[in-house]
Amino acid sequence: MSEKRTELEKLGEFGLIDHLTKKFKTSVPTTLKGVGDDAAVISISDNEALLVTTDMLLEGVHFNLMYMPLKHLGYKAVAVNVSDICAMNGTPEQITVSIAVSNRFPLEALEELYEGIYTACNNYNIDLVGGDTTSSLSGLTISITAIGRAEKKNIVYRSGAKENDILIATGDLGAAYMGLQVLEREKEVYNANPNIQPDLDGHDYIIERQLKPEARLDIVRFLKELDVVPTSMIDISDGLASEIIHICKASNVGCHIYDEKIPIDAKTSMTALDFNLDPVTCALNGGEDYELLFTVKQADFDKVKGNPHMTPIGHITDKNEGLYFVDKNGSAIELRAQGWNHFKD
Repeated sequence: MSEKRTELEKLGEFGLIDHLTKKFKTSVPTTLKGVGDDAAVISISDNEALLVTTDMLLEGVHFNLMYMPLKHLGYKAVAVNVSDICAMNGTPEQITVSIAVSNRFPLEALEELYEGIYTACNNYNIDLVGGDTTSSLSGLTISITAIGRAEKKNIVYRSGAKENDILIATGDLGAAYMGLQVLEREKEVYNANPNIQPDLDGHDYIIERQLKPEARLDIVRFLKELDVVPTSMIDISDGLASEIIHICKASNVGCHIYDEKIPIDAKTSMTALDFNLDPVTCALNGGEDYELLFTVKQADFDKVKGNPHMTPIGHITDKNEGLYFVDKNGSAIELRAQGWNHFKD
């Protein structure tokens, strides 16, 4: 091993993936897309392809069992993988589930976890078809692989955005992040005084968005009904700003997004202000919303315009125009990703 030491924090999650996989080239003809999108794409016929994606959740990093019920955790672990299949404009069909678990968990706890997985499988109409179980010296780890299917002509990659395309976000943003802030606040209060009961009144919506997010499989169906195939798409897991940058980098384009266009629920805004946070900053950088961000051609915009599930937030520009966030005063600010960095202390 070289004596040189490079801290992982400098690369971040996606920089690390790019660095470690840069030597790998696809050589098998059925591999249509490898590393670099929400899911890998594998050809299975002239017209269809399989979509394959994997996510891992670690106790103490991705979830805290002090406030995350195991049933919710099982559901969320499935939903975040289904979301990646949705981001490719595909339909999920199967999952495998692997867990590493320490002996502090009794059988009943794992039954609760799998009850959540079972509920998600029923909700998304997918089958559990395998997995693995092993022991752990440090808590609970869950790794899920999701397998989906799509017609090749309808698969949407991050790399297809073109100048003048419209950027669209589904649902509302920032709620999951604010739900996490409320849960973390109440955890600290409890740690200081276990006799004080948590104060969660009025925060049901944002807490549910954190503990039990929903993959937007309905959006895939809406787009099919509207006869719209997006030019690019990604799910919003690490914050809106990060995902826009991914699309622009993959598509070799720039963008303008607009402050007043970003969809934020009133509960999210009020809670953010209670925490002395800017709601738009929470939407841009908070993460874990698992909404979809996609681009459509100008010609398709009338088909989605006015849809209550979809909000136009900006447009794609030439790469040389840069990536900019335009605030309420009309000032253009360079867009930066300030969301979650897995390797930062």
